[in-house]
Amino acid sequence: MLNKSNVGEVVPGAVEGARSATGSAPGAGAEVKRWSANRKKEVVLRLLRGEPVDAISREVSVPIYRLEEWRERALAGMDAGLKERENDPLEATLGEATRRIGELVMEVEILRKERQARHPLGNRRSSK
Repeated sequence: MLNKSNVGEVVPGAVEGARSATGSAPGAGAEVKRWSANRKKEVVLRLLRGEPVDAISREVSVPIYRLEEWRERALAGMDAGLKERENDPLEATLGEATRRIGELVMEVEILRKERQARHPLGNRRSSK
């Protein structure tokens, strides 16, 4: 049977000031269990505008380390997006090579089927 504890009561094994597994302080009201990409983006934009991370952390009930992870991922995504080039010669070469490989694979399959049609028992070995 589970024992209920009051908000001010010390629970054995609890760390002072610790948050629960859901990320909220003990006794906090209903909180968001899942963050959409759009909500994360809004929080990250606030961080990038210079709002203090500790204030945002308290307001949205998300640990500071998690907010910093979101910010780093957002910055990495922006870097990748800005590095992307249109009409990249390497991408064109890779696309051409992939197309050629596809053609060769189809050609090999056709030749194998033709060989099997001409010599259906050609790949068998004698049992002696």
